[in-house]
Amino acid sequence: MTTTAASSSSHHLSPAFPGRAPWGTASKLRAWQQGAMEKYIQEQPRDFLAVATPGAGKTTFALTLASWLLHHHVVQQVTVVAPTEHLKKQWAEAAARIGIRLDPEYSAGPLGRDYHGVAVTYAGVGVRPMLHRNRVEQRKTLVILDEIHHAGDSKSWGEACLEAFEPATRRLALTGTPFRSDTNPIPFVTYEEGADGIRRSSADYTYGYGSALADNVVRPVIFLSYSGNMRWRTKAGDEIEARLGEPMTKDAISQAWRTALDPRGDWMPAVLRAADQRLTEVRKAIPDAGALVIASDQDSARAYAKLIRDITGHKATLVLSDDAGASDRIDEFSNSTDRWMVAVRMVSEGVDVPRLAVGVYATTISTPLFFAQAVGRFVRSRRRGETASVFLPTVPDLLSFANEMERERDHVLDKPKKDGEEDPYAEEDKLLKEAEQQKDEDTGEQDMLPFEALESDAVFDRVMYNGAEFGMQAHPGSEEEQDYLGIPGLLEPDQVQLLLQKRQARQIAHSRKKPDTEADLLELPAERRPVVSHKELMELRRQLNNLVGAYVHQSGKPHGVIHTELRRVCGGPPSAEATAGQLRQRIAKVQEWATRMR
Repeated sequence: MTTTAASSSSHHLSPAFPGRAPWGTASKLRAWQQGAMEKYIQEQPRDFLAVATPGAGKTTFALTLASWLLHHHVVQQVTVVAPTEHLKKQWAEAAARIGIRLDPEYSAGPLGRDYHGVAVTYAGVGVRPMLHRNRVEQRKTLVILDEIHHAGDSKSWGEACLEAFEPATRRLALTGTPFRSDTNPIPFVTYEEGADGIRRSSADYTYGYGSALADNVVRPVIFLSYSGNMRWRTKAGDEIEARLGEPMTKDAISQAWRTALDPRGDWMPAVLRAADQRLTEVRKAIPDAGALVIASDQDSARAYAKLIRDITGHKATLVLSDDAGASDRIDEFSNSTDRWMVAVRMVSEGVDVPRLAVGVYATTISTPLFFAQAVGRFVRSRRRGETASVFLPTVPDLLSFANEMERERDHVLDKPKKDGEEDPYAEEDKLLKEAEQQKDEDTGEQDMLPFEALESDAVFDRVMYNGAEFGMQAHPGSEEEQDYLGIPGLLEPDQVQLLLQKRQARQIAHSRKKPDTEADLLELPAERRPVVSHKELMELRRQLNNLVGAYVHQSGKPHGVIHTELRRVCGGPPSAEATAGQLRQRIAKVQEWATRMR
């Protein structure tokens, strides 16, 4: 940026601008914000896509740029499009602090003279696209599209955005997660074809989590994973028992996961108790630190809030839907020193509560988009040395996402699909469709699923940090678990890594001194206990079927008879629902039978 440009953008800022630094507002721009400003002012593009990790300060960059464009008469008004009502109001509040007045209540008609523009939602644009098109045609307009991945073209919101803002003078698109599940192009985003023939979104400026972490702009995240035994009943009346982290079918993983999250079992109370202990430790260094449970539905959220009150003696703030009352409750919690908030999905994206430092991922949504947004609620750094802690069930997808936190993704337009291959994006497609239909979070679909949770318990499984895994399995409340829950809340990233290594070494040494009869849990370090993927489970099933096929020729018995006999001898459900351990047991048994007949 030239000296003139830099001074022009800064002298226009209100003296109150640095007053709320947690929202990314600061007395001077961060290096990435300055770099993005320089690139924009040098190139003066009509469309600009800035990809910056949650907590990096996208809002500060966008409002500083809006201030510069207004001051230099490049535009005469600003329209901000946000995903939710709460975010729309947050944008208006943040803009007011730098002297840009946005009307968050605008619905129709002429805008008051006191305002520089409006803040609206994607849903609002979807209802009346021509209203917004007329506004941008009448005056030169900067349109800021916050979390633009919500506006996938050919979807209702995307089509409306294209219609409404095609005539805009300037468009600034922002996102922290530039990838969608579908192959629909996002309006006003450029796509480039790679050497593999696949088109991917092309950002004008990217500032990823890894870079932000290196710059101390965001907090590092410690993931604490909990396993345990789950028991549930299927629609057919079969009772199935499995351990979280054991390789299972996709359906079995889903049902074991939902069993863990059932508030009537023992898993959730144990994990909430551990998370509250972690919060107590963090608050020794960060007195106002807060915690958040992200729930799947309203009934679960209410039950979790009751569990938290029983465990802590303190009431949790409950946020059930994106209405005016919910928005007020989020603001009250943000400005208080209360310990816990429980919310259904809506807090997963963009909502700014900088003091959140501990999270419990208590939803069965398993998409990289949602996971990145959810974790983004805990990474907003306020001072050097802060660390975030997120509690997870030991589910292969979630552990994979946790270990890939620093990986940058782009929106892929072309996803080649092999014959017979499962569509890995199907779940996220369904979620996005539901979101755009604006259904309430509690759809009642849970009641229709052929499943009944019966029993669950929790086992501390591992800690994931900076792509590495630490710890051995331990019972809740044990000295080994307390070692990890008691990590100080204010440490430099390299100190966290060193401390985790030391605690694991101490745990291994302690384990070696115990008699074998006391080793009731898997006594192996986390890095030697990989969570087996669905693909590996399919390979075990294929191996069993091949062995049964060979035994058919040897014994003369039909396939079905052999599989039934294996179930009778070894126990457990049909092969399609069997765990890895059960499949290995059947493989060993059929090999034993084949050896005897030789």
